[in-house]
Amino acid sequence: MLKKLKSIFIIEEEGADKTANTKAPKTSAPTKKATAPQPKTAPKEDNYVPPTSGKPDEKFVNLLLGAIDKNNLDGFDYLEYKQAMMGLGNVEMDEKTKYVSALAMAKTMGATKDGLVSSARHYMKVLEAEERKFLDAFKNQQNAQVNAKNQQKVDLEKSIALKTKKIEELTKEIEKEKQALESHKSSLEAAVQKVKSTKDSFYIAYQIVQNQIKDDLVKIGKYLS
Repeated sequence: MLKKLKSIFIIEEEGADKTANTKAPKTSAPTKKATAPQPKTAPKEDNYVPPTSGKPDEKFVNLLLGAIDKNNLDGFDYLEYKQAMMGLGNVEMDEKTKYVSALAMAKTMGATKDGLVSSARHYMKVLEAEERKFLDAFKNQQNAQVNAKNQQKVDLEKSIALKTKKIEELTKEIEKEKQALESHKSSLEAAVQKVKSTKDSFYIAYQIVQNQIKDDLVKIGKYLS
């Protein structure tokens, strides 16, 4: 099921040459703009701005889609509807017709527009729950790898500031602690980059999946009545 979810969310397998394209195809006729409901998401601390492009880490792709798989609702819902939409990918018809055609088929399976929207929102909540779990784990990692080292840096800076006021005999001790400070600065910088890379990798995968659901919610609201 996980492999099927990857295919319907257009996420390339690791090592593939092509990159996922999450942009919706252009339609020839202008349509009235519809706005999808904006779900509540976990706050991004420290003014963090997630990357909007890049290759997703397969570990986080599997984590997010695995959570969706575990919370897959019974019956014909948004996931099956999206799969039906993907099946129309090579059919020559405009985007609206594809959404309407997929809904017509979905109705034969007992699905409704409201049901599709409700189930899509369900999967958005599943993603948001995974985001909250990730941020909790991330904060623990940050505390262990960054904050402790940062505290060491602060303590050394205070020690240096005090000892520079002392007599000449303390010069050697001050120089040793300056060297230790530089070492901790380098270690801190490496730790910051490591945890940021982990966060970037998560949000690359998170946004690819989330943006497609948001996009489908907009189009369901725009094309389906």
